[in-house]
Amino acid sequence: QVQLVESGGGLVQAGASLRLSCAASGRTFSSNNMGWFRQAPGKEREFVAAINWSGASTTYSDSVKGRFTISRDNAKNMVYLQMNSLKPEDTAVYYCAANPYGTMSFTPVTTSAWGQGTQVTVSS
Repeated sequence: QVQLVESGGGLVQAGASLRLSCAASGRTFSSNNMGWFRQAPGKEREFVAAINWSGASTTYSDSVKGRFTISRDNAKNMVYLQMNSLKPEDTAVYYCAANPYGTMSFTPVTTSAWGQGTQVTVSS
C-alpha cells in the first residue's frame, strides 16, 4: 500500500495557474492508477482526474476538462495536477488517491490510499 502526500496548493487569483504534486511512498506505486479529487466546503468529495499506471490513459471531470492536466513520473513516485485558467469554483481541498485494482473507478473498495489534502483557493 502506498502513502500519499500532496503539496502545491495556495491562494491565487482567477485565471492563474497552479501545479499540485502528490508524492507517493512504497514500491508498488507504479502499478497503481492514480486520481485527484476535491472537496469544497459543504459539498461532497468529487472526482477531478485520473491516470492509469503507465500514464497512457487519462480521464477528467467535465468541469475541469481542457483546463487541468494530470501526469505522473513513475521514476520519482510522483503524480501532478496542472491547473490552468483557475476559477473561484475550483476552490477546494484537493486530494490524491491510489487505486491498485486496475480500474479507473475510484470507489471505497478500489481506493487503497488517500493523501491529507492541499488547499486551493481562487479569488475573483
